[in-house]
This record gives sequence, C-alpha cells and structure tokens, in this order.
Amino acid sequence: MAHEMWPPEDEVTGPARPEEADLPSLNQVFSEAFTDRYRRDGLPGVRVPHLDPAIWRFAIADAGAGAMVWRDRLGRVAAFNLAHRSGTEGWMGPIAVRPELQGRGLGTTVVRAAVDWLKRGGAATIGLETMPRTVDNIGFYGRLGFEPGALTITMAREVPRRPGRVAERLGSATRPDAAAAECQVLLQALAPGLDFSREVRLTRDHGLGDVSLVRRGRRLVGWALWHSAPLAEGRPGDEMRVLKVVAEDAAAFEAVSEALLAHALEAGRRRVGLRVQAGLPGLFAQALELGWRVHWTDLRMTLAGHPERPPAAGVVLSNWEV
Repeated sequence: MAHEMWPPEDEVTGPARPEEADLPSLNQVFSEAFTDRYRRDGLPGVRVPHLDPAIWRFAIADAGAGAMVWRDRLGRVAAFNLAHRSGTEGWMGPIAVRPELQGRGLGTTVVRAAVDWLKRGGAATIGLETMPRTVDNIGFYGRLGFEPGALTITMAREVPRRPGRVAERLGSATRPDAAAAECQVLLQALAPGLDFSREVRLTRDHGLGDVSLVRRGRRLVGWALWHSAPLAEGRPGDEMRVLKVVAEDAAAFEAVSEALLAHALEAGRRRVGLRVQAGLPGLFAQALELGWRVHWTDLRMTLAGHPERPPAAGVVLSNWEV
C-alpha cells in the first residue's frame, strides 16, 4: 500500500508474505536498519550481522500469516514485520524499515498492519521489545499506543566443563509427542490461554534445538525450549539461546536452569543466554543467586488495552525475539 507522504519513485506496496528468495534482502534490511539505529544511539562501531537463514525460516514459519514484507517499485524489500501469536499472546519482531525510507510513514503502516492481524487472531496481549536507550523508538511506539513496561534482562551463564545431573530432552524421549503434550498441559495450568506448541514443533522440524524437561517422579514440573543453532550467519554457535521457560515453582526453575547447562554442554556450547522478564516478582533475584549474570536489557512495551498477563502461578518466560 502506498502512503501519501512517499514520492512516486519510492512507491511501496504490501504487505505480502516473504518468500525464500527474499532472505538475502531481509538480511540486508535487518542489518542496515539496526546498524543505523546503533549509530544514531551513539554506538557507531556496532555492526549488526546477518541472521543465519535457518533462523529466518524458523521465524517466518512461526509467524505464519503474520510474516509481512513491503516492496519498493523494483520489487526490493523496503520493510518487514514478523508478527507472532502463541495462543492469546501476540508479539512482533523483528521489525525493520530501510534507513532511507524511514520518517515517511512506512513504519507506522508496518506496525499497524501487524497490530490489526494480531487483533483479528484474538491476541489478548500485543507487545514488542526495543532498546531502552533508543528514545526515538520508544516515542514512536508510544504514539502508536504502546506503553512501556518492565525490562527484559538478558542473562548468561558459562557452561561448566564437567556435566551435572543427566537431564531429559524432548528429542530423546521415548514418546516425544506425548512429552510435548505434557509441556502444553503444564503451560496451560500456569498461564491459561498461552500455547507454545508451535514453537516447540518448529524447533524440532528445523533442527535448531530441543526442549529440556524436568520431572518430580514421573510428573513434569518444568521445561525450557532452546536453540543451539548459530544466530548470526557464518559465525560459530557458542551460545545456547532460551526461548521459553515454564516452571511450576522456584525449585522447578532451578532444576530447569541446571538442565539447560547440561544440555548446552552436550551441544558443545560455551554459554547459555536466558531472557528474564523483570515483571515476575523474585525471579531476577533467584537467577542471580543461581549464577546468571546480567548481559543486556530490552524494554518490553504492550499495546494499551492488550497488556501482558503474568502467570497465575509459577514461572513463564516468553522471549519476544527470534
């Protein structure tokens, strides 16, 4: 769709579903837009790398019909937004507009299209994350109705050289489909309406990672979905990234934390990255006590009238990044 502020030579149409052939263009826009954002934030030495194509394929598949691109008159990617819905939870990211097309209304169009799609899908929560120091982004999203919330704190732990307790993985379970169903049952008990089963299935289908399982006796009390595949194109994968954590209590969260280290060691990774939502009381302090160290922060923002809903009990962490 064209915006009245765009000159004819910059006419942009969309949204359309991204195709396999778009991956190089998506990477270029992603890298250029975020590198430019760091430069304007006073960090000119930061160069954002391209994402590994496998990560793009996962993100696009996870977004489904919420994966949207806009193209210029030459067919090149001008902007994109990947909107994801996991049951009643909706979020968008990554989002990017080519630097030379920013400030012309295209960003507003891109965000509103994703919001409309999430609303039509019944999302009760509609959110995104941005860098806390980026005042332009916070103001931009604020004018579109998003309100700032708690920080998401990226924490990391180095993987010990010696294995700890043997931990169960979904990929090695005797009945993996039954174990995956158990994961969803536990999530529903703690946070009714959420559904992470698609992310679990796609992680397995794309060979990006696995799910750590924690039991008391035979009963599942915690699990974590993680990716061990490299995030950046052409770079070694030295970090395991945790996308979702579900634990019925503090003890289960501690056990999940240890299981993640064991599986990172198995996968040959040196570090585990965990994104902790600071809005969950006591969790940040527990993570520090368990040895997790602060690495980065992002600001979580949600659309007015569509706030994030804390779990009824236990711990539920949902990463709003790929």
